[in-house]
Amino acid sequence: MRPDHWYRTEDLDRFLDRAGDFLRSRPAQHTVVLSVTEAVRRRGPGAYGDEPPVYGTLERDGAVRAAYFQTPPYQLQVTALTTEEADSLAVHLAGLGRPVPGVGGDGESAAAVATAWQARTGATVTLRQRQRLYRLGTLTVPEPVPAGRARIATASDRAQLAKWYDEFTQAIGEPGIDGNAWADARIAYGGATFWETSDGTPVAMAGVTPQVAGQVRVAPVYTPAELRGRGYAGAVTAEVSRAARDAGADEVLLFTDLANPTSNALYQRIGYRPVGDFAVYDFAAGDSAE
Repeated sequence: MRPDHWYRTEDLDRFLDRAGDFLRSRPAQHTVVLSVTEAVRRRGPGAYGDEPPVYGTLERDGAVRAAYFQTPPYQLQVTALTTEEADSLAVHLAGLGRPVPGVGGDGESAAAVATAWQARTGATVTLRQRQRLYRLGTLTVPEPVPAGRARIATASDRAQLAKWYDEFTQAIGEPGIDGNAWADARIAYGGATFWETSDGTPVAMAGVTPQVAGQVRVAPVYTPAELRGRGYAGAVTAEVSRAARDAGADEVLLFTDLANPTSNALYQRIGYRPVGDFAVYDFAAGDSAE
């Protein structure tokens, strides 16, 4: 049976009117779309780049079955899709005539969209990263705790936050927004925390997204290369996780790169438990199949 029509909009309010209940029904699985749309709501359509975000929904019998969004220059992000729905999404996207640099989502859905897009457009598809989504269970502070303390970053920390954000995005090979803009946004709601040594020197940071639909996601976690292996990342992650839960978050989440066994082991020691696997694919333009 042919899937129902995909609806596209650049109007965030219209998208959330259609898809809000659907997204909130599975807040952990939809953490990316929930947190990104909240950032756009707070900071405006230029939150992630000069081009406006694009949103879409697939509706069946009056109910939303799936959704997508893209904040250029980042990849398309999709919710769970069947193979048939992924095929119909490729048709829909090709008809828009907009560049699609890649796709991210749960592992099966992202792979299905990548396969469908390659078949329709001739694009070259490359698996960039496999990720695992974790949910906090029983919080356990890793021992030994390094000397120092956690401190929420303030306006006086803007330059340090911007510098570390830029270093983080370069290290993971992702495009990033302007570091100063990122720092300003996080400072505005207390969304970045340092671990600092006894003399007040910051040695690691962890960010959290605003709480939406009862969920908060820890991101990013960064320690400069020369300071790693001393327990700073574990200490600051445990602290922001505790603070998020104390602030009333029903679910505290984070993503890891499955190619990094160190971070996966660390977060499990803190008390994070797997929810599911995700993937990110890059697309390089090819000759159209039609």
